[in-house]
Amino acid sequence: MQKKSNIMTLQQLEYVVALDEQRHFAKAAEVCNITQSTLSSMIHKLEEELDITIFDRACHPVQPTLAGENLIKQAREVLFKANQLNEMSKNEKAKNTGNILIGITSTVGPYIMPKLFKYMSQFQDINLTAKEMYRDDIISKLKTAEIDMAIMSYPENDNKLLEIPLYNEKLYAYVSPNDELSKYDKINLNTMPCERLWVLKHEINFQRQIPGLENYITCRNQFYETGNIASLLRIVDENLGFTVLPELHIPILRESSKRNVKEFTEPIPTRTVSLFVRKDYVRESFVNIIIDGIKTIIPNKMIVERLKKYKVRL
Repeated sequence: MQKKSNIMTLQQLEYVVALDEQRHFAKAAEVCNITQSTLSSMIHKLEEELDITIFDRACHPVQPTLAGENLIKQAREVLFKANQLNEMSKNEKAKNTGNILIGITSTVGPYIMPKLFKYMSQFQDINLTAKEMYRDDIISKLKTAEIDMAIMSYPENDNKLLEIPLYNEKLYAYVSPNDELSKYDKINLNTMPCERLWVLKHEINFQRQIPGLENYITCRNQFYETGNIASLLRIVDENLGFTVLPELHIPILRESSKRNVKEFTEPIPTRTVSLFVRKDYVRESFVNIIIDGIKTIIPNKMIVERLKKYKVRL
């Protein structure tokens, strides 16, 4: 039979060191804020796992064995190193010096980055770089630590990434002035002709957030191979059909183009834009600086309620 591998914890080492310092189970348990029986059983379990006797319980006060003295010496070093790592992490979280590399999708970047660069100019020791990229590339580079953060609308769960919802925005239809749909004030998504839907091929995930639009995409045979919404709108203007716009894009449209924007009938589709970091990312202060900047850019009514009240804790 294969021997079961040992699983030693820092907590067990803390109990061992406490007992060595107190030389009394009850006093050591009080220092560790646990019961005496818990302390005794955890140390006994460690002795079984390592197949050594750490303390001679027959002695009064309790004394470490020779093997126990060697282990306790190593335990103190391990705990010291662990505390060092913890302090390094805390300092890293609090430090406001260094580089931030953000990946952002084209359906988000134009509304955030111009003003975010202006906001970040007050932090002279932080170098901000943003790259507009396709969603799949962003996810890949975030996981391999080639970028620090991502800002995008990404409704899928991923156990390697931490998602921090930033804001919610409505989605609208943008209809070609030559299309028969242009005569309606509001558009019913269920009656829209799917063969006249125009989408950004590499940002299909954006459109997939709209309930019912998934079937539209599968019947579409024309895509625009870019992430540029402005170019997509010009294509819609020249052809029959429609596309989908995020709410924050409307203010930057020309007045003539705003006439082509139509609300959807109830239920009005929305999307959530989030900030993503790897779960091992420790620069907590950087995350909160970026979020604070975004909160100055996005209308308050759209900001996720939790971010209005609390800082992010990693």
